[in-house]
Amino acid sequence: MKAAPAVVLALIPASLALAIAFGSVDLGPGQLGDALLGRGDEIAREIIWGVRAPRALAAFACGGLLALAGTLLQVLLRNPLADPAILGVSGGAAAGALAAMLFGAAAGGVNLSALAGAAVAAGAVFSFSLGRSGWNPYRVLLTGVALASGFGALVGLMLAIAPSSQVQGMLFWLLGDLSPAGDPAAALAVLAACAALAFSQSAALDVLILGEDKARSLGVAVTRLQAIAFGCATLATVAAVLLGGAIGFVGLVVPHLLRLSGVHRHRALLPLATCLGGSLLALADTLARTVAAPAELPVGVLTAMIGVPVLLVLLARLR
Repeated sequence: MKAAPAVVLALIPASLALAIAFGSVDLGPGQLGDALLGRGDEIAREIIWGVRAPRALAAFACGGLLALAGTLLQVLLRNPLADPAILGVSGGAAAGALAAMLFGAAAGGVNLSALAGAAVAAGAVFSFSLGRSGWNPYRVLLTGVALASGFGALVGLMLAIAPSSQVQGMLFWLLGDLSPAGDPAAALAVLAACAALAFSQSAALDVLILGEDKARSLGVAVTRLQAIAFGCATLATVAAVLLGGAIGFVGLVVPHLLRLSGVHRHRALLPLATCLGGSLLALADTLARTVAAPAELPVGVLTAMIGVPVLLVLLARLR
């Protein structure tokens, strides 16, 4: 559909505006306008510029990273079910983060432990995926599934032995939680770098869909392309997990939503998936903050509740 790019681009300012306008504290139109312009009540300004705007940008960055990683993995592995969780990186980060929580580490320690777990998983996938003949997509799948299962068992064990006072925080991390996201500048920088590098390979990715042998016959440096795509997907996944926890579904469903809407060329698919993933997660996080205010819901639950019906409607229309 030719309208898909316009709809996706319109969603960006709309989702960010809604994320800034709504929250657990009700601000009237006048207060909201004054705060956006840096005037009026100091508390309202702090709510807008100190809390809501950074969190909206963090949600957008996290969603964009997950959608970009999912798009790259689906073409790299030639598997429509591929998403960031298939690498085992999310599982490694979850095991590391929950271990730090179990030992009472502060937020910085939790992030460092999650980064260490993600790095171990990414290194294992990379080392086991390289054979004598080069890159092997089937080894990536098998290694990722094995690591995800192993880390899942560790996560279950830690949840079983954790004190009841820590279980809720652990579950929120596993289901996605953007409340401790903080400054989104680093995640936005990673998103921009990964998106730019992936976009530079968009024409080669279109050819890679035809198969490795066909791509080589058409002059594509397949091994180099696979390394770039795998590196971008891994870095994007690690950055997203460190920012918002183990948020699922975005990386799987967003690329398919665009393909079902008629977007197939990676020159358009990569930037649109990044934008749509960011907008979807920003909207989901706004709902997570407001629907049961002052309590918050896990944002990963909301992404599934929004994305599943949309995907099923598109599938029904194109059946």
